[in-house]
Amino acid sequence: MTASANRLSWAQARDPLVLIACGFGSGFIRPAPGTWGTVAALLLWWWLLAPLEPPLQLLIVIATYLFGGVISGIVCRRYGVQDPGAIVIDEFVGLWVTLLGFNREWWVFALLGFALFRFFDIVKPWPVGWADRTWHGGFGVMADDLVAGCLAALVLQVAFFVFILNAAGRLF
Repeated sequence: MTASANRLSWAQARDPLVLIACGFGSGFIRPAPGTWGTVAALLLWWWLLAPLEPPLQLLIVIATYLFGGVISGIVCRRYGVQDPGAIVIDEFVGLWVTLLGFNREWWVFALLGFALFRFFDIVKPWPVGWADRTWHGGFGVMADDLVAGCLAALVLQVAFFVFILNAAGRLF
């Protein structure tokens, strides 16, 4: 399959599932649709998820992962594509996993989480690259970003606790 044959277009966004899977159009922005999708995810996180308690944030992330896996699979089959760059609902899940438990008060950590998630999603170190190569279909589209989000969350949480301990005078 050629690169152009593995693309979705704005014309296909008339299909509501394509529109949702493509981050309400953010996945069609070039260059770097994954980064634009992550920007859209950050804005939604800021307005919708950040004000919520962590357990509710987690429920929304799980529901989005499951819904995203199903609709990504449908879109890929319907349009004969395999993980096209325009599908960015996986970036939403990856970033939201990264930012689990944070709120607007910690906006600097939200920006750091954005950068960490994009780093792990682009570089694809093990196990992100493994998930990208191993899983296929709709949940394969979602898997590598979920793993990248978990790695970014781990690094972000360590940075947060180092910051808190240092601010309390217990570290350095």
